[in-house]
Amino acid sequence: MSGTNAGVGAMGERGGSVVLESGVTYGVSGEAMDVHRPAGEPVGTVLLWHGRGPRERDVLGALAAEAAARGLLVLVPDWRPYAEDAGWTQLRESVAFLRAHAAEWGGDADRAVLAGWSLGARAAAAVALRADALGAGVLGEAGVGWRPAAVVGIAGNYLTSHDPRMGPPAIEDLAGTRQKPIPVRLVHGTADPVVDARNTQEFAAALEASGWPVGLALPGTDHAGVVMTEFVPELGRCRALLTGHAREGGLATVRALVEAAEAVEATEETRQA
Repeated sequence: MSGTNAGVGAMGERGGSVVLESGVTYGVSGEAMDVHRPAGEPVGTVLLWHGRGPRERDVLGALAAEAAARGLLVLVPDWRPYAEDAGWTQLRESVAFLRAHAAEWGGDADRAVLAGWSLGARAAAAVALRADALGAGVLGEAGVGWRPAAVVGIAGNYLTSHDPRMGPPAIEDLAGTRQKPIPVRLVHGTADPVVDARNTQEFAAALEASGWPVGLALPGTDHAGVVMTEFVPELGRCRALLTGHAREGGLATVRALVEAAEAVEATEETRQA
């Protein structure tokens, strides 16, 4: 593991300072990861996957910084959605890295929240719903049997996404799963032109009907705004937007991440009682 940059970053609404370690190399693929952490002891751990665009960890930087300012350790890896295996190699490697190194920053991989935006949300849902989604592969001993303690899906397509390399749509996984329910938080902008918000609403209803503890937030923003960004056509990618609907949408997602981490702690306390 190696880091290329480190420093103190943004201040969140609660005033917590954030330390950013940028460009940490992970896995045999040699991709990079940004580690956003609070200056003090983390109150929760999050592995956050970006969407379909390749190597877009920077797109989630503002969102991750806001979450870290609220006490969360947030790991944001680059991964390769357009690879032959649809990026599962890097996703597995990021989980293996989480398990091997989260404790170095005060995190807990066994009580971690797995979150994803857009295509990343579909992948996160698959890991929660399918015992074999990650497989063994490059995870090795560090990753065998791992499952997140909670999931946050951000503007995902859970009903009609049919890329066979990613597996069936999440709604189909839910219908056949034997996995134990874990806390799920879903966020989707009501003005999303890429994936209709009704997709997430229907998935939330299906989860609830199946006995999964689920929370749903529908902020008045778009596909980019839920991660505190705007899409810039001339760049062909998103960039941070810290005002207006994007800030409100991003803060709704931050709240979902915090709530998921709190739900993990509440579940653990109940188990130990």
